[in-house]
Amino acid sequence: MKVLVVGGGGREHALCWKIAQSPKLTKLYCAPGNAGTADVAENVDLAATDVAGLVRFAVSQSLDLVVVGPEDPLVAGLADELREAGIAVFGPGARGAELEGSKAATKDLLERHRIPTATARRFDRSGQAKTYLENCTVWPQVVKADGLAAGKGVIICKDAREACREIDSLMEERRLGGAGERVLIEEFLEGEEASVLAITDGEAILILEPVVDHKQVGEGDTGPNTGGMGVYSPAPSLTRRLLRQIEQRVVIPSIHGLRREGIDFRGVLFIGLMITEQGPKVLEYNVRFGDPEMQAVARRFKSDLLPYLHATATGKLSKMAPPDWDPRFCVGVVAASEGYPGSYRKGDRIRGLDEAGERQDVVVFHAGTSELEGEVVTSGGRVLCVTGMGETIDAARDAAYGAYDDIDWAGKFCRRDIGTRVEHRKERIRKMLGAGRTKGGAGREPVRD
Repeated sequence: MKVLVVGGGGREHALCWKIAQSPKLTKLYCAPGNAGTADVAENVDLAATDVAGLVRFAVSQSLDLVVVGPEDPLVAGLADELREAGIAVFGPGARGAELEGSKAATKDLLERHRIPTATARRFDRSGQAKTYLENCTVWPQVVKADGLAAGKGVIICKDAREACREIDSLMEERRLGGAGERVLIEEFLEGEEASVLAITDGEAILILEPVVDHKQVGEGDTGPNTGGMGVYSPAPSLTRRLLRQIEQRVVIPSIHGLRREGIDFRGVLFIGLMITEQGPKVLEYNVRFGDPEMQAVARRFKSDLLPYLHATATGKLSKMAPPDWDPRFCVGVVAASEGYPGSYRKGDRIRGLDEAGERQDVVVFHAGTSELEGEVVTSGGRVLCVTGMGETIDAARDAAYGAYDDIDWAGKFCRRDIGTRVEHRKERIRKMLGAGRTKGGAGREPVRD
């Protein structure tokens, strides 16, 4: 098969790395790719949002499959245009992608199909929103910009004054442009966050092994949210009993809800959850693989991934046998540029990649990298995801951090506590679903580079 992966981040490098291992592959392209994808695919100088250019390329190369990585081209209708041109696509059309493109659309679908979620109110006028907030008696409240906002559209507000200030910033000052024209004001959920990824062709469903990410930039889950500073998998805190509950209460109703509304969803539904005393509740939907979650999935997915992607795109997922998974732990440590998730430098030379890559059980995935005069340099806030495998989570951590320490550039930093909260999270969820009451975070949108 001839395959194109759309995107240029760590998720796309992980997809290319895994697809390149398939004996069914004859040619692999990545648009636009990065310095890492160039080692396993042919990079194509097309932006991920260049819908017309990508369709022309797919048709000219007679591609058998296009795998769309980021959400922006999906929201823009890339999958629809490719299917219209006769190209098989892993990724939903614009109607399905609206689940990520509009928080109001997600909330509407959840409520119509009685899928557990936080209660929310929608507003398209700032005055009405502020009046509602001034009459709220329970705090905190969560203010969400409706549209895609690169992770800056979810704000947890401790009182009415702070919330009204955020409403003015979003709706009057247009801090996030059109994304803040409409807002949701949502109850703050108490519990423990979790994520579940389900591949579906609209009929069959394949739930992937769960991955736990670390969103905040600082150790101990402190500081501002990021696109993800690290991951680990499997997730002992998500027990089989809890996963069955999530499947029955959330995953199956979500896929069936899309089908009943006539949405032909072929791709991955990434469900952000809060595990509360009342059970799992949906915080958000994403319509693509997570980053850096995909890096851990790629390391642990032992079967050939390409046939599953193609079967999903062509409506034949039900014919696929369950995949095999590596039972070992995977830990992924994100190496970021100083200043991230705020402003950061670019163009710094990266040293030590060869040494890190030679370590046993280690794969280094590129995210914000490019080539300059034959050398790999930084080009993003999250630069690399260094993954290690091991029989225990401590062994996987040692492998990942050992390789991370081989790599160097000016201003490099990471969190040193990735994967250390495993037992802590397991105990929190056990108590939460039992007699104890535990407070946790709230719904939030991941920041992207």
